[in-house]
Amino acid sequence: MADSDLRGEAYEAEHVHAVYEQIASHFSSTRYKPWPIVSQFLTTLPPGSIGLDIGCGNGKYLPLNPSIYILASDRSTNLAKIASSHQPQSAIVADSLALPHPLKTFDFAISIAVVHHLSTVSRRREAVAAILGVLRKGGRALIYVWALEQKGSRRGWEEGGEQDVMVPWVVKGPKQVKPRKRKAKTETDEAVSMPVEGGGDRTFQRYYHLYRKGELEEDVVVAGGAVVESGYEKDNWWAIATPRWET
Repeated sequence: MADSDLRGEAYEAEHVHAVYEQIASHFSSTRYKPWPIVSQFLTTLPPGSIGLDIGCGNGKYLPLNPSIYILASDRSTNLAKIASSHQPQSAIVADSLALPHPLKTFDFAISIAVVHHLSTVSRRREAVAAILGVLRKGGRALIYVWALEQKGSRRGWEEGGEQDVMVPWVVKGPKQVKPRKRKAKTETDEAVSMPVEGGGDRTFQRYYHLYRKGELEEDVVVAGGAVVESGYEKDNWWAIATPRWET
């Protein structure tokens, strides 16, 4: 493993994995609405399909299609425990760069808002290759990453800006917490409030690599895949890919 990747692994342990382990419960409470293209992808799969949700978070996509079976995984033990409540689907703890699954086995895979947490281009491409590697002949993977081009969003990121950013998750002490109205059918990835024992505020910084237009497709090709379809949805770039040797 290259020195840069070793540093990247340590950096992600501090600025991604440790953060989600600590905020898992409240993070889960803000993740409840399926994204339309992910829903379409899962609900149009043939009955009996077997696949993976790699980096499943709280497992919100697991109940969408009861006629398929999903084995979910997440690097966060606490999030995997939450996801495991979606029976009869199941969830395990696993790293996206060390998936414990046999190669060329599954009908499909999804990886939603995960790859952008890897801090070097080689690690991101390795993750894409791992996702493609578990697919059987004809299998497809849907991958989502945050977009750099978000000029119209509340975040204000735009083309030409910094691609490697830290996104705060603010935990406020009980004395500072104010009732927050939750808008119907919306999700937030901004700073949020969550009671902290002992009072005081705490800010967690989460690392993200913001993908520019075309970058996800480049990573798929370099990782040994072919892009079947791709596009932009809700400040994200997405791609449906298949292993190139199967096309």
